[in-house]
Amino acid sequence: MARFAAIGLDHRHVYDMTEGLLTAGAECVGYNSDTTDPHVLAGFGKRFPRVPEVSRERLLDDPTVDFIVLSAVPCDRAALAIEAMRRGKDVVSDKPGVTTLEQLDAVRRAVHDTGRLWSVCVGRVTSPAIQEAVRVVRSGELGRLVQVVSMAPHRLNRALRPAWFFDRPAYGGIINDIGVHSIDQFLALADVSEAEIESSTIGAFGTEPEGFEDFAEITLRTPSVRGYCRVDWFTPDGLPTWGDGRLFLIGTEGTLELRKNLDIGGRPGSNHMFVAGKDRTRYLDCSLLPVSYYRDVVAAVRTRDFAALPQEPVFTVCRMALRAQANAKRYVAVRRP
Repeated sequence: MARFAAIGLDHRHVYDMTEGLLTAGAECVGYNSDTTDPHVLAGFGKRFPRVPEVSRERLLDDPTVDFIVLSAVPCDRAALAIEAMRRGKDVVSDKPGVTTLEQLDAVRRAVHDTGRLWSVCVGRVTSPAIQEAVRVVRSGELGRLVQVVSMAPHRLNRALRPAWFFDRPAYGGIINDIGVHSIDQFLALADVSEAEIESSTIGAFGTEPEGFEDFAEITLRTPSVRGYCRVDWFTPDGLPTWGDGRLFLIGTEGTLELRKNLDIGGRPGSNHMFVAGKDRTRYLDCSLLPVSYYRDVVAAVRTRDFAALPQEPVFTVCRMALRAQANAKRYVAVRRP
């Protein structure tokens, strides 16, 4: 049985990552209680009461711990991952895995030197709806893919956010933080290893503190597929979920829409797919479809076969997000008197 430890409990994503790995058959042998957010720490203890608190050094030195799950402050994730790899552990990191190109280069060197796995848990790998959309596109049902449009609004939940959440060097900027999901899914849907980022924009349209990046757009292209992605922190409190994530695909013979978080038409739950083709339209509830990411992690750690979790695409997505962030045009709202 693969054994892992949780280090860097600074974001709630650590709950889903831990639960996914436990369900896949791994054992969580301990967690380190260092955190910038006591609410996250308390939530982890409540969800996983049988997992003991253990010092970071003991977890990293324990030869029976196969890999580390980390959801630290984003700017600290690369250093923690490198330390874990150089001490013989594989790493599953929350996104973003890095916040600078220098960090990415350092992680790449550590992966090369140690032969360890460094996986970044982006949304596509755990989303049954996106996994099914990729399958539909590759089946040819939509004809040749022409355009991918992704909209990923998020709720700010200001009262729950720690101070680092509003500090751009700490979280890496809005495109690097949440736009990385959209870049990754575009590459998967277009079935390419890399794409050109034609443009990127970042807006600070009024969310306090002043200058906080609350809106961004990215346009991408391959020789045959166009892409548009929008991310923002403007989901209203009245929406019964953290964001109305949507994905639109246009093909030469059909279209596909995903409502990732809810169906405003009234269907319960999440992961709703709507497909229109040459002869029919159809609806698919993707919520119960299987995803293999966590099983793939457990298997790779055990067998050392990383074919299901190739490393180079992870580096590519991180690099594209960092460059889109760095090269973005910036807009600040003009406040009326």
